[in-house]
Amino acid sequence: MRPGLDPHLRPWLRAAARRRAQTRKLIARRRRPPRWLLLLGALGPGFIAANAGNDAGAIATHAVAGASYGYRLLWVMVVLTVPLFLVQEMCARMGAVTGKGLADLIRERFGVRWTTVAMLTLLLANTGTAISEFAGIAAAAELFGLQKLIVVPLLGVMLWVLIVRGSYQRVERGFLVMTMVFFAYPLAAVLARPDWGEVGRNLVSFPVELFSGYLFLVVALIGTTITPYMQFFVQTTVVDKGVSTHQLSEERLDVAVGSFFANVIVLSIQIATAAALFGRGEALESAADAARALTPVAGEYAGVLFGVGLVGASLLAAGVLPLSTSFAICEAFGLERGISRSWQEAPVFYGLFTGILALAVLVTLLPIDPLALLLVVQVANGLLLPVILVFITRLASDQELLGPYANGRLSSLLAWGTTLVISALALTFLVVSFVLPLFGGTAAS
Repeated sequence: MRPGLDPHLRPWLRAAARRRAQTRKLIARRRRPPRWLLLLGALGPGFIAANAGNDAGAIATHAVAGASYGYRLLWVMVVLTVPLFLVQEMCARMGAVTGKGLADLIRERFGVRWTTVAMLTLLLANTGTAISEFAGIAAAAELFGLQKLIVVPLLGVMLWVLIVRGSYQRVERGFLVMTMVFFAYPLAAVLARPDWGEVGRNLVSFPVELFSGYLFLVVALIGTTITPYMQFFVQTTVVDKGVSTHQLSEERLDVAVGSFFANVIVLSIQIATAAALFGRGEALESAADAARALTPVAGEYAGVLFGVGLVGASLLAAGVLPLSTSFAICEAFGLERGISRSWQEAPVFYGLFTGILALAVLVTLLPIDPLALLLVVQVANGLLLPVILVFITRLASDQELLGPYANGRLSSLLAWGTTLVISALALTFLVVSFVLPLFGGTAAS
């Protein structure tokens, strides 16, 4: 209290100061958002990227896994939850520390030749995934009794116009809403009354089987869970969002929640289809078969519900994939990019985008079973993934690039271990499926 004040005024001033302090606390409490809102605010690039992988290919792969092997492949998703978080976290961390995309860093640290290798890998993987999205559209068309020869080109042209005209974001929310139907799978998994004891045993055991059909699906599950494009996407989004090193803890939470939530959804798909189809002498041969797993939730409308969700998931990814691929490749080689540019300013960007979209449509129109095409693409992703993982792990362990934010010993060990295990599984699949049969070995499914 200031000297010279009337002693009679001091109690009154102290009371006034206490009231002001209480008022400030009340205002701060009212301005502070609830905890659940703070959590939602933390969910961003990591959550979106992890769940973007639950597209048409993921839905088909997990449905086939459940229908063909029951609960015997559930362990794969439990094991993949940690690598998914690890890889996404490394990319998010690199984006926050350097303020640069993954393609940019690959060019800076490894030079043009290795950048070309990385970009060719990305181009092959993403073109295949774009094809799988249109295969998903073709499968959905079958559910509604429509011809893919009409539906696929029509929707391909629609996507091209929406994106080139810059109005794609206006309908993006609509596609997202359509994909919300897949939240019905956790409910379907419960209502289908699976053998929860068997589910639990397969979640914690690792019954690896050296048969080509089994390994085919293991590699496909890896390829559809940790897809190459997701890593470029999450790092670019972190940079665009302006995430700084001060927000790394929130971003790690974002990635962790996204990885866990995405895998809960696909585990539910496996459990629901296993309960509905496995052991009944019926193979999953079409989208209609996959839709039957939703029967406990939607009854006779299961096919419609599944078809709507499949169209939404496929269209959303089919629009984003060619665009992000063109952006990453142009970023890597320092070329003009972005839909805000004109064709004259960014011919390579628009040419790549249009070419990938057109090729995806044309391949889908070939007389190929959409479900088989979806699975083959996920396997291809799994085989190409180790190439991208090597670049990511080396960059994330680079002390000169990231300083104190580089991988520690444990993180490096886990990252290289993930890369080696995935590479070993991919190599084992190739040997069992293609090499052993040449020498009279078995490749039984």
